[in-house]
Amino acid sequence: MKKLLIGMLSIVVLTTNLRADEGMWLPWLLKSQTTEAMKKKGLKLTPDQLYDLNKSSLKDAIVWFGGGCTGEIVSPNGLVLTNHHCGYDYISKLSSSADNILDNGFWAKNYQEERPVAGLSVTFVVRVDDITKEVLDAVKGLNEKDRAEKLQQLYKTITDRVTAGTHYEAQCREMYKGNAYYVFTFERFNDVRLVGTPPQNIGKFGGETDNWMWPRHTGDFSMFRVYMSKDGKPAKYSADNIPLKAKHHLPINLKGIKSGDYAMIMGFPGRTNRYEFSQGVKIATDLVDPTIVALREIRLKAWKEEMNKDTDIRLKLSGNYASISNYWKYFRGEAEQLKNNKVFELKQKEEKAFGAWATSKPEYKNLLSDVAKAFGEYQPISLQSIYLNEGILAPTIMKYVQYASMLEDAKKDGDATKIESLKTRILTATGSLPYDEPIVKADKKIFKEILLLYNKNIAADQKAPYFKEVILGYGKTPEEAIANYTDFVFENSVFANEGMAKAFISAPRSSILNNDIAFKHFDAFRKHYNATYKDKVADYYEKTGALGRLYIKGLMEMQPNKEFYADANSSLRLTYGNVQSYMKYPLYTTLDEVIAKNIKYKDNPEFAISPRLLELYNKKDYGRYADKNGKLPTCFLSNNDITGGNSGSPVIDGEGRIIGLAFDGNWEAMSGNIHFDPKNKRTINVDIRYVLWLIEKYGEAGNIINEMTIVQ
Repeated sequence: MKKLLIGMLSIVVLTTNLRADEGMWLPWLLKSQTTEAMKKKGLKLTPDQLYDLNKSSLKDAIVWFGGGCTGEIVSPNGLVLTNHHCGYDYISKLSSSADNILDNGFWAKNYQEERPVAGLSVTFVVRVDDITKEVLDAVKGLNEKDRAEKLQQLYKTITDRVTAGTHYEAQCREMYKGNAYYVFTFERFNDVRLVGTPPQNIGKFGGETDNWMWPRHTGDFSMFRVYMSKDGKPAKYSADNIPLKAKHHLPINLKGIKSGDYAMIMGFPGRTNRYEFSQGVKIATDLVDPTIVALREIRLKAWKEEMNKDTDIRLKLSGNYASISNYWKYFRGEAEQLKNNKVFELKQKEEKAFGAWATSKPEYKNLLSDVAKAFGEYQPISLQSIYLNEGILAPTIMKYVQYASMLEDAKKDGDATKIESLKTRILTATGSLPYDEPIVKADKKIFKEILLLYNKNIAADQKAPYFKEVILGYGKTPEEAIANYTDFVFENSVFANEGMAKAFISAPRSSILNNDIAFKHFDAFRKHYNATYKDKVADYYEKTGALGRLYIKGLMEMQPNKEFYADANSSLRLTYGNVQSYMKYPLYTTLDEVIAKNIKYKDNPEFAISPRLLELYNKKDYGRYADKNGKLPTCFLSNNDITGGNSGSPVIDGEGRIIGLAFDGNWEAMSGNIHFDPKNKRTINVDIRYVLWLIEKYGEAGNIINEMTIVQ
């Protein structure tokens, strides 16, 4: 009986320890309550070993990769490890049908073979300083419009001050919806080179079918190197630059994982809205998310048809396709899980408790009624900005028109230097807008289908007058009119041809632009939005911004003993937890299952594998990377709290060593940007043993392995 009781108590303790921990914590602000919880879960490091301004610490090995992902330094010589999908767009742009490294993989055997990547930067956090008092004193008593203007002025003053006399950059970030402020000082390196990548049938194995799903078997990693000038400073690409001498790099733990092991993730999570009001949840679930899904689906379908016909077109569109499809599926999942997890009802419950507390508090007692009024005014027009940005302006032809419009506006200012500078930037940007004939064909379908959806879903009294003229003037039915109008636009606009569009941008003429049908289309929808909805939408964001700031302030007063974390905003964060499965699913996957999936879905190209991977599998030459059962692990689960932007983040054990790379979240918890579900929230990670096995055995790149510090 005593043994049974002890056993039962052990289970209770273990279950409590393995509960998913909510929070994307600011590592320089960890309080004793949080650090003690981290220690109980298995952390052996001190807070100073995580973040220190004066000595080497973990934060010095974590990089903001390309402004949208996370990477980590894994060697003394600036070697960066991140996800394959984070490097995907850069890898695809380095690929061609003659040198198809996206499909075939690439492994540099020395520094000379590493490939420069145009437009890619890697950024380190140098320091973070609290500027809350300075900011709040400066904006006290201001209305929202004046407050926003004052903040921009103040941000400029502060960033200039902290970077004076240095090569550093700085950004001011608000936390808790404007209840706290920090200035981040960064060091940005722009000479970044590709070192290694598996072929995409490994790095993207499972494709969109498996995206956001578990079990998973994706070798989602790629490797780059940061270069610096000989005097140790960031510099633009030069053959004379040398590999970065890293301040700190993360060692690799090859001992493997088991359920309950400590797992910590550091990175740059993009955006969350955990303090959203219930009305915002309702709008996201019923209106915004389904609309984004429908509009993005139009682009994906049209592109896919052309990508399947030609390798060059596939390579040109692959980066854009991957970016759009990732969040197309995300918004599908978010809408579904917001409903499944009853997030609207949970938010209402939280608001009810707040309302009861606020009744006797003059500052807060009207807050929730003001929130209801603001959302009530916004809800009927909530799709206007979505249809403009995700719809009307989404076709590539509209991107060229927008660039031309920017030039036209610049010409009105009469600054020739600015015009030439803008031309250069636009022509550089259009390099990522391929517009070959098959892509124009797809763009025409996209243009038409978006207008059909606009006609179907936008209320008659909210439609642009120009659109109503199109419906009346181009056909007997709306469908016929939209089809005929689309033909007319693509037959007559200079922006329906890549060569003509770029020629126009090189030598813009107002008379041509103002008479171009595609520009008239763009200008009419833009003016309709600006005249009818822009101020209303801005007013909504001003009101809900102020109300959200007050709500968090009130929550902190209502729960003074609770440690609150700030919503993600692409600043450096830390989340801690354990290696843990959920539901009926396995904790980890193996290479055996990769082969099994390939056989099961033999007709689906997303599950194709290379002959070389099959050959290596048949040899079972796993060496030191095998688990205790002789299997090769591929991916595993942890209960960390992450979101977009954490892609590529290291999963770190209790002693500061890498056990994996975070690359995805699970379908059942896709309401996570708005609500944390401790029962089902999981992070999907590629096992570091699979990463190193692929580098050594598949890529035959022992030179890369030899750079790293490996703990066996």
